[in-house]
Amino acid sequence: MSATQETTPAKPVVTRFAPSPTGFLHIGGARTALFNLLFARHHGGKFLLRIEDTDRARSTQPAIEAILDGLRWLGLDWDGDEVYQFARAARHAEVANEMIARGAAYRCYLTQDELAAMRAEAEAAKKPLRIRSPWRDRTDGDLSAPHVVRLKAPTEGAVTIRDQVQGEVTVQNAEIDDLVLLRSDGTPTYMLAVVVDDNDMGVTHVIRGDDHLNNAFRQLPIYRAMGWDEPEYAHIPLIHGADGAKLSKRHGALGVDAYRDELGLLPEAVSNYLLRLGWGHGDDEIISRQQAIEWFDLAGVGKSPSRFDLKKLENLNGHYIRQSDDARLAELVAARLPFEPSDSQADLLRRSMAALKPRAANLLELADGAGFLFRTRPLEMDESAAALLEGDARTLLAQLHAALDGLATWDTEALEAAVRTVADAAGVKLGNLAQPLRAALTGRRTSPGIFDVLALLGREESLARIADQMRTPA
Repeated sequence: MSATQETTPAKPVVTRFAPSPTGFLHIGGARTALFNLLFARHHGGKFLLRIEDTDRARSTQPAIEAILDGLRWLGLDWDGDEVYQFARAARHAEVANEMIARGAAYRCYLTQDELAAMRAEAEAAKKPLRIRSPWRDRTDGDLSAPHVVRLKAPTEGAVTIRDQVQGEVTVQNAEIDDLVLLRSDGTPTYMLAVVVDDNDMGVTHVIRGDDHLNNAFRQLPIYRAMGWDEPEYAHIPLIHGADGAKLSKRHGALGVDAYRDELGLLPEAVSNYLLRLGWGHGDDEIISRQQAIEWFDLAGVGKSPSRFDLKKLENLNGHYIRQSDDARLAELVAARLPFEPSDSQADLLRRSMAALKPRAANLLELADGAGFLFRTRPLEMDESAAALLEGDARTLLAQLHAALDGLATWDTEALEAAVRTVADAAGVKLGNLAQPLRAALTGRRTSPGIFDVLALLGREESLARIADQMRTPA
């Protein structure tokens, strides 16, 4: 648990998620967005979205679309239109110039060679580079000459942030250098743009990964120079792999789209799992979005990194598969079939979900499990299924065919009674009869319950598939 307890904010809450569109929505970013949304909704506030696209060389439109798509898939609906940071560059420059006028920033004419010499000197002394430019207190520079605008950072004393997750954190002002606010081409840096945008958007709580904690100390002087209200900070520990190492692709650190498209997971399962990565509410594991909004607070966020476990996520997804509406699952599975189902096939798929979903952990397994319904005759046998049709299997299939063909009704109760009668008459266990029957009906060694398979395929198709396998292959 954090060092703080939940308090009621003094003014309406506004949070934001501010991804950089240089790639897809990362699973860690999705959790950050979720926490921001839940905190805002819990307090009846607003959750805003800002696309930080100032890195023009790396920001791409496909990445922007992927981020928006991932957020929508997870149900992380933001308030109002998304804000694009690059479009606000003139506003950022305006603030930098106002800071110069206030004596809180200055024009710096240090050359690249001079900066390189400073860097070399710091390396030789085995000290981090802390730029204190000789231009800090000069105003005689040539405005037409190449220059940047730097923050005139405080040099004495210390700054303490009362972080709502990390507790009190203090940094000496001597550790904060005169960071660049405007580059020599007049474009704003990340540090400036973030602060201006957060202020102008009315952000009251900055909830983000703890890799940004140091940035908070570099951004606060900008707030103070402009006389703006400082936000509350909550820096969330990053997600690690199950082995405790920094999360990487080998741990499952994929884009959110991959959890949907490649792993076949449901958004509510991913959302529930992300919620429990670093936040808890007693022993509750299955938490709906409405419950999450009701219960979420920053006091429940842990200070230690959470560990991502793909197996736990898949198990949780299996729970949500079993709880899901059959029509919805059928629609999701239909999109994964190698053909577009007809109306009758779509109805069959929907009816099959009740039998298929207890065994499935994801949509891929559901689609694979439903495959037998749409296979064409004669079925191509898996090697393991073909082995089940050796010996006396075909004689038993012939007896089953006769018994099933004589049924007046074709439902699971009548089907089970008929199969059990044949097994008793042949002196074999039900399982020994069900296995070759399953192979004949599905071409596979595994399937839903055999009576469900018979019921779903229907009388005509079931009898035709059994008849195909009654004959000894040439």
